[in-house]
Amino acid sequence: MYGLSRDDCERLDREDPLGTLRGRFELPSGLIYLDGNSLGALPVGARQRLDELVRVQWGEDLIRSWNRHDWIGMPRRIGAKIARLIGARDDEVIAADSTSINLFKLLAAALRLRPRRRIIVSERTNFPTDLYIIEGLIELLGQGHELRLVHADELSDALDEKVAVLVMTQVDYRSGRLHDLAALTRQAQAKGVLTLWDLSHSAGAMPIELNAAGVDMAVGCGYKYLNGGPGAPAYLFIARRHLRDAQPTIAGWMGHAAPFTFAPDYRPAAGIERHLVGTPPVLGLAALEVGVDLLLEADLQLVREKSRRLGDLYLRLLDQECAAFGFEHACPHDSTRRGSQVAVRHPQGYAIIQALIVEGVIGDFRAPDILRFGLAPLYLRYVDIWDAVAALHRVMASQAWNKPEFKRKATVT
Repeated sequence: MYGLSRDDCERLDREDPLGTLRGRFELPSGLIYLDGNSLGALPVGARQRLDELVRVQWGEDLIRSWNRHDWIGMPRRIGAKIARLIGARDDEVIAADSTSINLFKLLAAALRLRPRRRIIVSERTNFPTDLYIIEGLIELLGQGHELRLVHADELSDALDEKVAVLVMTQVDYRSGRLHDLAALTRQAQAKGVLTLWDLSHSAGAMPIELNAAGVDMAVGCGYKYLNGGPGAPAYLFIARRHLRDAQPTIAGWMGHAAPFTFAPDYRPAAGIERHLVGTPPVLGLAALEVGVDLLLEADLQLVREKSRRLGDLYLRLLDQECAAFGFEHACPHDSTRRGSQVAVRHPQGYAIIQALIVEGVIGDFRAPDILRFGLAPLYLRYVDIWDAVAALHRVMASQAWNKPEFKRKATVT
């Protein structure tokens, strides 16, 4: 290669203020992991934490651990930690359930706050499950509610006095395009529209200021940049001004004002706890807490700066070394408008990703033609980007992607 050299990337790694955090993750030797925007890497501390929890807290202390080790307080405690990552107050966030379930719960609560309005607005390319949840809730309500899907550049015009809620994902899962959370929230609220943001592809990779932006509600997952493990519990946010009036959609016993009185009638807890439902998933919450604690050690401004530089480096090296192979940028070139991932298009995208995996580079594919590479700044190095593009060049120059076994599209990628 020419232009930028591998030595240049090694120098950037030596100067990286986040570089020491890489050693806090278990990363397989000889593998470059560019899929942390789908599943974060395993923190070393998570293995240790789960081992202690299983052997001692579960194995020896048994049911006493709900009090002795504060299992019962985990949703609120971890929620308060996540609040620090997303610009919220401690009493506005709770760790619970999955992102999809939380979206259902909060959307239903938001619609009850705007009973005279019947329209929900979202982006046409929003994450599909978010749209499925909206459609399912509309069908359940059966009260003439409507989902209005528009393109990104039509969002402002779609907001009017008939709209109840704007449901958005901060970072587009395919292209990595970063929406202006604060600006869209202002535009929505100027029309009396509530905002419900999905932070799954942004929280942990950049500073987020929900309260400063005036966001009403938000959800997010725990297994991407929060490194909480596969299927990790999610979290939900409700601005303090709505906590009293936002009624719980599912009246579960953990959301009761006094759950252990086992009263036959439901009385919601006073604060964010009312949006709990069932028994806390202790093992999942324990692993998630380790990932969140790691992020709290980092300066999120530095995390964001490194994310942008990693993305810029990838795109520059791609243009420098793979210009002859027909790749097109599918993500914004301006790093201020891009989340912590890069995306490129190629007609043989699926086969190329399969060939890269054989080369030891883990990215992922999104139909119909997008190769997507996640940039997790806590453990990704600049030299990893160099080596990943070098591997891509080898795959393309040798046509290693052009094999029958790489042509068969799997149902899960």
